[in-house]
Amino acid sequence: MTIRAATKADWSAIWPIFHDIVSAGDTYAYEPTITAEQAEKTWLDSPRKTFVIENRGEIVGTYYIKTNQAGPGSHVCNCGYMVSPAARGQGLATKMCEHSQRVALELGYQAMQFNFVAASNKGAIRLWGRLGFETIGRLPNAFNHPQQGHIDALVMYRWLVSE
Repeated sequence: MTIRAATKADWSAIWPIFHDIVSAGDTYAYEPTITAEQAEKTWLDSPRKTFVIENRGEIVGTYYIKTNQAGPGSHVCNCGYMVSPAARGQGLATKMCEHSQRVALELGYQAMQFNFVAASNKGAIRLWGRLGFETIGRLPNAFNHPQQGHIDALVMYRWLVSE
């Protein structure tokens, strides 16, 4: 497995992963009908950096890193991770999250925050907890899950800098 910076040429391989996850509407707060062009701007163009993870030359996952807030909050980054359905269960999200924490420090961030984790996303919550993130907030009924209706969204946070 190799993690590298994403390029514009990678979008054709990222889009099916993005589309599959977002169209399900059960983990990300993106419009499920987002177009490929809108998604490319959101995932590839707007973040500070976007990465892909490859297995034998095939893109099987992707993540972005961006500044969470401007000004006094600019030392905190935000990331989003997506893994191809065919590659789930192989530890890719762990690899990407660990990689993103190293990249965050290299970019000068001191903390990482996940702003809107659907409470139903038990696998992600368990993984982020194992990787040192704490649930620091709960937004009641903030996520409209397509099957479960209004459920809570969590705010998860990790201070990255060793004291």
